[in-house]
Amino acid sequence: MTKLLGGLISISLAVALGISAAAQSKTGSVQGVWQTAELTITGPGARTITLPEPLANLTIFSGKHYTRVEVQTDKPRPLLAAPATATADELRATWGPFVAEAGTFEVTDNTITMRPIASKNPAIMGPGVFLAYSFKIEGKTMWVTQARNQTGPFPNPFTAKMVRVE
Repeated sequence: MTKLLGGLISISLAVALGISAAAQSKTGSVQGVWQTAELTITGPGARTITLPEPLANLTIFSGKHYTRVEVQTDKPRPLLAAPATATADELRATWGPFVAEAGTFEVTDNTITMRPIASKNPAIMGPGVFLAYSFKIEGKTMWVTQARNQTGPFPNPFTAKMVRVE
């Protein structure tokens, strides 16, 4: 459950960063800082998950670039007494649930296309890799829904409800 939740938060945050201020009215601008507060999952195991407070994720975007960081676990991460001599399990427990990513985006109508440039996960930095999402904004709330990536449409898309924090 924690892995699924983390993956969904990860993708939803990436999406939020990809919305161009030029494509929005002044009152609906996405420039600033957002946090994912809720996920609606479709397909097998469909459900809505409200994330626990405090929300351990931030999505910041400006111009045509984005950055996001998040902790994908609801448990405290252990501190490493000696990182140079830590075991693989200790490193995974501390750094595994942490996600960081930055890249560029473009907006066409109500679709955001994200292209990661730097990421803790090198698999999403390759040539031709993209993530596309549909979106809508109402006041300080934005909903983003998975659409497709370079391999095709998502079979069971999720929707992330994000709240502007700044």
